[in-house]
Amino acid sequence: MAYAGYGAPNPHGGGFPGMQPQPQQQQQDPLYGYFAAVAGQDGQISPEELQQCLTQSGISGGYKPFNLDTCRLMINMLDRDMSGSMGFTEFRDLWQALNGWKSSFVSYDRDRSGTVEGNEMQQAITSMGYNMSPHAMNAIMRRYSTNGRIPFDDFVCCFVRLRALTDHFRRRDTSHNGSASFQYDDFIQVTMSM
Repeated sequence: MAYAGYGAPNPHGGGFPGMQPQPQQQQQDPLYGYFAAVAGQDGQISPEELQQCLTQSGISGGYKPFNLDTCRLMINMLDRDMSGSMGFTEFRDLWQALNGWKSSFVSYDRDRSGTVEGNEMQQAITSMGYNMSPHAMNAIMRRYSTNGRIPFDDFVCCFVRLRALTDHFRRRDTSHNGSASFQYDDFIQVTMSM
């Protein structure tokens, strides 16, 4: 799986009074309606607005809607300017990632219980290009499962954290040998933003 970077936040937001209008192509994007319905005058979505938008869009399907912590993590994953909010470009990137995670979750939730078990979670993680040790998998299960089962919201939360932590690690693994050096302050910033 590729972990490509994302474009810079859209400085113009969404066609609100006093703002520059969005390019016609963005306004014709079917996702723009979901975005514009909750974006403030700044043309950005806060974690609370993202939660509202994702709930209204129905992307979680029959699963429980995303909690606010997961929405914060999703914004942090794409928040290159550290504003704590998301423009339309990031929203579109997030939507694409969410659809991929949802497809994966549905394929592993074979009994349609709304949860995945440990072995299914390990298969999902491996299929998305992560190579986890048994100790790392145990840590994931301790963090995200209840009675050995992981619901969709926590499944997404796990993959958001894996993706963000992997991105941070790769930026610091300059020799591409699987090892990176972190200053204490750097480490705290990375982990606290997760």
